[in-house]
Amino acid sequence: MASDTSGSNMDREMILADFQACTGIDNIAEAIALLELNNWDLVAAINGVIPQENGILRSEASQANLYGPHSQPAAPAAAAAPPSSSSSSPPPSSSSSSSAFCPVLPSRHIIERQPRMLNFRVEYRQRSVEVVLEEASTVGEMKQILETELQVPVSKMQLKGWKSGDVSDSTVLRSLHLPKNNSLYVLTPDIAPTASTSQNSSSLQESLNQNFLLVISHREAQRDYSLNFPGSRTIQEVKRNISDLTNIPVRHQQWEGWPATATDDSVTLAASGISYPCHHLSVCRRFSPANTREQFEECTDVHMVSDSEGDDFEDASEFGVDEAEMFGMGTSGCRKSPMMPENTENEGDALLHFTAEFSTRYGDCHPVFFIGSLEAASQEAFYGKARDRKLLAIYLHNDESVLTNVFCSQMMCAESIVSYLSQNFITWAWDVTKEANKARLLTMCTRHFGSVVAQTIRTYKTDQFPLLLIVMGKRASNEVLNVIQGNTTVDELMMRLMGAMEIFTAQQQEDIKDEDEREAREMVKREQDEAYRLSLEADRKKREAQEREEAEQVRLEQIRKEQEEEREAIRLSLEQALPPEPEEESGEPVSKLRIRTPSGEFLERRFLGSCKLQVLFDFVASKGYPWDEFKLLTTFPRRNITQMDPAWTLLEAKLFPQETLFLEAKE
Repeated sequence: MASDTSGSNMDREMILADFQACTGIDNIAEAIALLELNNWDLVAAINGVIPQENGILRSEASQANLYGPHSQPAAPAAAAAPPSSSSSSPPPSSSSSSSAFCPVLPSRHIIERQPRMLNFRVEYRQRSVEVVLEEASTVGEMKQILETELQVPVSKMQLKGWKSGDVSDSTVLRSLHLPKNNSLYVLTPDIAPTASTSQNSSSLQESLNQNFLLVISHREAQRDYSLNFPGSRTIQEVKRNISDLTNIPVRHQQWEGWPATATDDSVTLAASGISYPCHHLSVCRRFSPANTREQFEECTDVHMVSDSEGDDFEDASEFGVDEAEMFGMGTSGCRKSPMMPENTENEGDALLHFTAEFSTRYGDCHPVFFIGSLEAASQEAFYGKARDRKLLAIYLHNDESVLTNVFCSQMMCAESIVSYLSQNFITWAWDVTKEANKARLLTMCTRHFGSVVAQTIRTYKTDQFPLLLIVMGKRASNEVLNVIQGNTTVDELMMRLMGAMEIFTAQQQEDIKDEDEREAREMVKREQDEAYRLSLEADRKKREAQEREEAEQVRLEQIRKEQEEEREAIRLSLEQALPPEPEEESGEPVSKLRIRTPSGEFLERRFLGSCKLQVLFDFVASKGYPWDEFKLLTTFPRRNITQMDPAWTLLEAKLFPQETLFLEAKE
């Protein structure tokens, strides 16, 4: 029995190696998942990944050359036998040839391996250019592409940043053994920089040529490393070197001391903002491996990083684990701490614990989980302005599912997925591993989305988790657009997210239009209300001004009346105080005076010659012409009587026996 199991494992290892060689899939977890879906039928798995029309039909005469000089083709009888659904295996091949050639398949469809693509990020002064090339391309071909993008002649371009030093234009990229992602920079010493960029460009070039001393403290080992790096070295390269020194995989490294602006590991040290000439950092492991399973996961993580850098993936059989361990389904002794505590009272605290544990298991590159209740996440996503609304992505985690580890590490931590979710979604998470937490989730879903959503979640089995629910807010109710299960790929996940975004965008445009129209109507109403308010205010001010004017007129009229009454009282008192008019035949001398008023009327009266001028003045005032406002003049010679001494008599003033006077208003 043990020998049969060993032989079966060997067959599957060969099928896995052949499948990776034929399809170019370097990710061992993804390759095993695809083979499991086809019950380890190599031909069916390959045809499911690459359509048959992409294959190359070869004659049997040429099949012997596919395995190298030391390999033999399959016997004709074996070739003629129909393949089994589970136990059939391809023709044997040596370990040296299985990675270089695709073995002969029973269907006689030979699949060409896809060319390996290399990603380059090239910095030039204030610009950054992304270039993707096949590894069969040359450095000169890359320079021609950069000439078009940067408008810099190839003859004046120096492409720097190669690990092996300067290379010629004819060098083939494959010969440099480059990782998948690379950072380079262009120098143009013969081209003078523009005024706006000369200072920054010269400063950057100077920093690229400087050496930075990084004092890195390994907290667990209590050891410090003093390492010199050129400014052209990227943060990713530094982390790889530290991985070699500390045996901590890059994705398990937890750093302190990097500047807040150093969020992209492809940035050079010169552009990262670290201190020159010395910068202090510290690093530790996020969690320590406790058994074979975690050691395998750790090694798998290392090779996942290497995968992204273009290094060859080592066979999982070297670690002595089977497929179940690869998917995180090891023994109970290998269990990590739960993603979320059971029966937690505060949803925000539960989400904080979930986020911390997710980062510990799968790294810091993951979606930004909303910290708060499901109701708060719904409010944030659905009930703002139409332009600010987003879709709500509800991630449901289950540690008991075989798909969870792959989905989290490969899907939820993929940079494209993380970026897309961060830009377009509010992501809320919950762990349903414990029944109590699952029951609480169903209660929340029933309250916010209705019983249909809760019933839908109940129908999914454990091995179909994790789930990603895409929810869109509507006027009347919230609608679940999509339920994405754990057995998906990055491309399929991205397509379904983009499909949901298309539906949401169409609805959002309608909401924006309705909101703009509503705001326009409200604006018109506000303007009308404001105009009406201003009109009322103007009318009020006008009415108040009129009332003030009327009050002033009443006051002035009152003053005028009082003055008239006062003057009339004075006039009457003067009139009563006048001595009686003497008779013409009085024994005493009598003066007859005739006074012409400004209106042309004449006042006539007789006065005793012994009367004072004051009596004359009082008489004139009693007729309404006070002497302080009018002057009394003689005709000829012209004399101003009011300027004379009021105590003089008429005789002394020579107003005897008769005289004609006239009144004139004073100036």
